[in-house]
Amino acid sequence: MSNVKTNKQGLSRRNLLKGAAGTGALAGTATLFNINHVWSQDVTWDGQPFDAGGATLRINEWGGFWQEFMQANVLDEFEKTYNCKVAYDSSFPWFPKYVASGPKDPAFNVGNWNLNEIIKLSRIGDFFLGTDEMKENIPNTADCWDFAFGSGLGVTWGFGQYAYAYRTDLLDPAPVGFKSFWEDRLAGKRATYITSNGLQQVFFMTSSAEFGSGQTDMEAGFDAMRRAMPMKISDFTGNMQTLVERGEVEMGVQWEGEIFLQMDKGIKVAPLTWDRKPILTQTHTVSRYSEPMQKKLSLALVNAKLDPKFQNLAAETFYVRPSNKEAVLPARLTDKGVTNTASALDGLWIPDWNWYLDNEDEITETVNEIFAG
Repeated sequence: MSNVKTNKQGLSRRNLLKGAAGTGALAGTATLFNINHVWSQDVTWDGQPFDAGGATLRINEWGGFWQEFMQANVLDEFEKTYNCKVAYDSSFPWFPKYVASGPKDPAFNVGNWNLNEIIKLSRIGDFFLGTDEMKENIPNTADCWDFAFGSGLGVTWGFGQYAYAYRTDLLDPAPVGFKSFWEDRLAGKRATYITSNGLQQVFFMTSSAEFGSGQTDMEAGFDAMRRAMPMKISDFTGNMQTLVERGEVEMGVQWEGEIFLQMDKGIKVAPLTWDRKPILTQTHTVSRYSEPMQKKLSLALVNAKLDPKFQNLAAETFYVRPSNKEAVLPARLTDKGVTNTASALDGLWIPDWNWYLDNEDEITETVNEIFAG
């Protein structure tokens, strides 16, 4: 699903040494971690709880209500079970923090984010475990759909399809197809995002593919952005929800979970799913060069996020689709036609983020000029 290249070496085949101090510190813990060498990528985990001795696990993940949910539904119990402390950083962006610390002194042990930032980091350093290594050490990966490992980096635990949110009471007839965004009746009443937002980046690549020869047809994408003007530019999905709710925007780029939430609030809105079926993912990474205890805790935390019971709760709360085959969808998703079956994943598309990152500067500069008018 992606052209990302990752290091797929097994855990026991890497022979880097952290130094004499590290050797001494780890001497008494060899049986606990099953270490053949002293460097942390040799850590393995068999799925059983263990005592972390009060160690701190540093994670990056979304803030606000998302953080409150994670704390109440997974992190509080995780801290008790493993005798550890989770230090939660919700101050996005996290990319520069990883860059500043470097891969061998990672700013965070576990990350939860979208693919574009993960892939960008993988291009400048060996920051994260590959999917093969995660599968070997995280038991719940055995029950995940194959697409969860499509990036080659980390594991996706939840996702949602991209779609347009449109006002059902303001648009008659209802829009049909991806290209309906450009209809004359929507001039000044359609919206997308700032160029740093991944939703706009996927929207640009999808526009390039729909109007040109493929997602790499930048000129077709630029022309599509020009023809869409005038339009409103939002910074994040919550703000897009507000614009749609107020009627300032009659059609906006969105992902389905936010639309489903508004529908259940009684707002007259519906999703128009794109034919290419790109997806917005929630993907966990594990930092390759974390200390051994933090590395083992990282594997355990990702395993907890892949548990079907947790994914059921996340689906109920955030309308996010699970990646675990055993997760049971809540009525608020099934009554909108969502299923958790292999066929439901047919045609899901993750664009070539390597290509986008190769051309990001030109795309960002040109699209910002278009948006500025």
